[in-house]
Amino acid sequence: MVIKGISERFHDAAVAVMEDDKLLFASQSERFSRIKNDPHLCHELRAIPCDKEYFYEDWELKNQRRQIYGQKEVDYYEDIECVLHHESHMAAAYYTAPFVPDVTVVIDAIGEFDTASIWVNHEKVWSKQYPWSLGLFYSAITKRIGLKPNEDEYITMGMAAFGTPCIDMGEVLDEYLHTGLPLKKWFWNKPVDIAASAQMRLEYEVEQIFLEARKYGNKVAYGGGVALNCVANSKIAKLFDQMWIFPNPGDAGSALGCILAKTKKRLEYTHTFWGYNIPRELNPNEVVAELLNSKVVGVANGRAEFGPRALGNRSLLADPRHDVKNKVNKIKRRQKFRPFAPAILEEEYEKYFDGYGNEFMQFVSKAKHDYKSVVHVDGTSRVQIVKDDGSNLRQILECWYEVTKCPMLLNTSLNIKGQPIVNTWEQALDFQNKYGVKVL
Repeated sequence: MVIKGISERFHDAAVAVMEDDKLLFASQSERFSRIKNDPHLCHELRAIPCDKEYFYEDWELKNQRRQIYGQKEVDYYEDIECVLHHESHMAAAYYTAPFVPDVTVVIDAIGEFDTASIWVNHEKVWSKQYPWSLGLFYSAITKRIGLKPNEDEYITMGMAAFGTPCIDMGEVLDEYLHTGLPLKKWFWNKPVDIAASAQMRLEYEVEQIFLEARKYGNKVAYGGGVALNCVANSKIAKLFDQMWIFPNPGDAGSALGCILAKTKKRLEYTHTFWGYNIPRELNPNEVVAELLNSKVVGVANGRAEFGPRALGNRSLLADPRHDVKNKVNKIKRRQKFRPFAPAILEEEYEKYFDGYGNEFMQFVSKAKHDYKSVVHVDGTSRVQIVKDDGSNLRQILECWYEVTKCPMLLNTSLNIKGQPIVNTWEQALDFQNKYGVKVL
């Protein structure tokens, strides 16, 4: 039986397709429609044939909440089986973990009513409900400092390192934040200090939730959009012996989660390459040669990543030995203060970094090297550890290390700020022509 999971109507629509307990395909709609965080399914994804469809939240319950709070109701499908919003997040994390979790935590903005929940063996044992919401709180802060909510929260996290926490934001969490915060709020404070204060409060609240979850065991899985905050993730990882964060923890990942919530079967999830395929040969030596020549190169090869991180198949790579941060930020039309992540050979990680790191860029580590292009102002890096798995990036790094004796590369997504990541080879060529970066 071919089963299709659907997440759409709010932001970052996506589809996942499974057959006989095997994942065949998963992708965000934006990669095809070219509309950043597209809330609607594009024709290509909607037209995928299947025997059964599941939806990632209960639209009737969601509309009940909208009625209660005077919010506009939304039309949904009439003929599709629904899963609770947090159940979809939970299942995506629980059933893809490389171990059997004792407990699963979900923290996001909102689905129906829940905004944070703890689950044991597929059963909810604790929750916080709307209007209290860490996700909405962080989005409201993002909007307040002049950034785009539901898109730029990771920039808020990066800005926080430049500021000093000076505002007690505890009372704000109890406010109604669905429409944001007034611009006059904290008008005398710098945006970086507002961001730092918000990040500190988020970390505190997340830790309290995970301390509650720790009562149920020492092996945890984690999902929901707040799980993208890699700084907070690094603070809570120490509470558990094992921690798994689903690599696409936001609503897009729930396209897979709603299927797993129904099948209740574990899925081996060792990579994120489930999207559109560019079936071309990639020569790692060509990539290294271009890096040595131009310091920057694009890679578009194999199946696209399912999730917000480019992990080697749709990446913009750069030589970290040089001061390439400004050059890459200029190419990507990003703010100059924004940090970049390093991808490093697994066996070299501990020589260059201290702390948590994994293959999905979900934690920050303290840098023990002088490659400043991949280190943030606070001395940390969101490291991607590249295992000996034969992937594109592994082969490139091995060739790069052999030539330069440097085991890492700057790795960022192959896109321009505000645009979706490159999906097809035609889009890769368009990127090359517009921005003057060779794409291989």
